[in-house]
Amino acid sequence: METLSPNLFVNDMNTTIEFYKILGFNTVMTVPEEGDYDWAMMMNDEVTFMFQTFASLGEEIPAINRTDGGSLLFYIKLKGIRKFFEEIEDKVTVLKGLDKTFYGATEFSIQDNNGYVLTFAEDE
Repeated sequence: METLSPNLFVNDMNTTIEFYKILGFNTVMTVPEEGDYDWAMMMNDEVTFMFQTFASLGEEIPAINRTDGGSLLFYIKLKGIRKFFEEIEDKVTVLKGLDKTFYGATEFSIQDNNGYVLTFAEDE
């Protein structure tokens, strides 16, 4: 195995793209290239997320039917967690503020506009 790039299903692609831009992600590719997107790939350094609308695969793969957010938590390691937290805390829904864990990491958790939970961590 070489990489893992989650493909998250969303209802509103434009709102999702704008939310992830707040977190420093850049749009790498979209389908179609312009207009109402069915799919988008976004990256921030080595972290990649793909987003896809339910409508684009709903008939092709009927098993894709879940409520917003699913039962997932994405654990993202980064450097400069305190500065990053200060930059975004007033722009996102913070579920758990900065906290030092028993295993030594400093973490915080947010919820994206689709209900997915993102936990950011740094080994300080």
